Amino acid sequence: MQKLINFFKAKSFYHLCKIFVIFGITGSLSLYVSEYILNYIHLEKYISTLIVYLFLKLVFLIVIYQILLILIALVFGEFKYFSRFIKKFLNRFKLSK
Repeated sequence: MQKLINFFKAKSFYHLCKIFVIFGITGSLSLYVSEYILNYIHLEKYISTLIVYLFLKLVFLIVIYQILLILIALVFGEFKYFSRFIKKFLNRFKLSK
């Protein structure tokens, strides 16, 4: 258990559980929200190629996930922890300084 706490840079076991709950809620909610929005804008009408459609859907899902992660982390009082996490994620794609 200590390896997980160190890997996620959690302060305690309770903090690690809180991090996992935030990730879980965000993952589930991002799937529902992105699917709802994509159905609303009827993306499949405009794109006939399956590969392009799936790629755009994945990109959209990642963007929604990042937004929801910050919002849910804010609700749970973990904004500072997850803002560092997202900054590290964006640095991997060279989207942030």
